[in-house]
Amino acid sequence: MMRRAAALLTVLLFAVVFWRLVGGYAELQALRPLAEYYVLRGPLDLGAPNIVTAILITYRGFDTLGEVAVLFMVAASVGVLLKEESSASAAAPLDDPTPTPTPARRPAGEIVHTGKQVLLPMIFTFGAYVIVNGHLSAGGGFQGGAIVASAVMLMLLARPRSTLNVALLSVVESLAGVLYVCIGILGLVLAGGFLDARFLPRGELGAFFSAGAIPLISALLGIKVGAELSVIIDRFRS
Repeated sequence: MMRRAAALLTVLLFAVVFWRLVGGYAELQALRPLAEYYVLRGPLDLGAPNIVTAILITYRGFDTLGEVAVLFMVAASVGVLLKEESSASAAAPLDDPTPTPTPARRPAGEIVHTGKQVLLPMIFTFGAYVIVNGHLSAGGGFQGGAIVASAVMLMLLARPRSTLNVALLSVVESLAGVLYVCIGILGLVLAGGFLDARFLPRGELGAFFSAGAIPLISALLGIKVGAELSVIIDRFRS
């Protein structure tokens, strides 16, 4: 009885907090001065219509680099922990006189297999589109990389016995990270600061080849994020 009363009280408290948040919400009718500055000056300075991607890659370049580094550490930690667990599981039957056989992975159903054949090219294409058009419309490296990783997850679901080349993904991820830092250094030397994309021609606003080095940085982010998330998915599957 006491547990039910405590649970009911907790739900009521959350309901009150949620009601206060919703009831006190008021949509802004105008941008704040800082936001207005970046919204107006960002496209003029950087040549990117998508101001969100421009801010994340240039004005907040250090933060984006830190986020990618955190994702890399997560992928490495997951790989180390799950590899040790699988190694321990593989070594356990040596001490057991009657080892239990490891159950084989069941093949995917016809619906999953057919869905993979139809959707996989579309998902990869859409992920690449989101990555390379991040400076023009909604999207960018993080979003496109996550879409590509979802395609990898669908592929692994449709082919449970298949394995990813984790070593190759690690090389690709590391190379993308090194190039990302090198572009940041070029911005520091040739432009106004680290990851300043203006060391390449800005181009015409709204054109595909525009916004300086922002599309290149976004592509490297997409490759890096897609590879890291794919490794995480593969490690959890194993």
